[in-house]
Amino acid sequence: MRHEPSALLLYWPVEQQEMDLIAASGWLAFPERRPEWPSFCPTLREEYAARLVHQSGQSEAVAYVLRFAVDAEYAACFPMRTTVGGLEQEALCVPEEELADFNQQLIGQIEIVAMLEGRLGH
Repeated sequence: MRHEPSALLLYWPVEQQEMDLIAASGWLAFPERRPEWPSFCPTLREEYAARLVHQSGQSEAVAYVLRFAVDAEYAACFPMRTTVGGLEQEALCVPEEELADFNQQLIGQIEIVAMLEGRLGH
């Protein structure tokens, strides 16, 4: 009998350029981090991901909140930050050099759960 992994749901805000790269992967992977993108620390709460968009106070762009699942046992090997951007919030911190392996542990596709006006403030 095959063991099905338990899933941990995570949320990550992105602007159009990053979302286009995710879409190009078939919604199956996050792209390699770039200098203009923050470290990859997805949050456990959709509300916090949306707040990162609204914190910037700029409304001339569109940002998206993405939801995805990762194998919970695998995710447990990464540190969990409880203060992110000065707010009490749990976020999983994935080192850049681990992102390719992290993408291999995604369960299903990455999906858009919100489209918001504003630039990312993280």
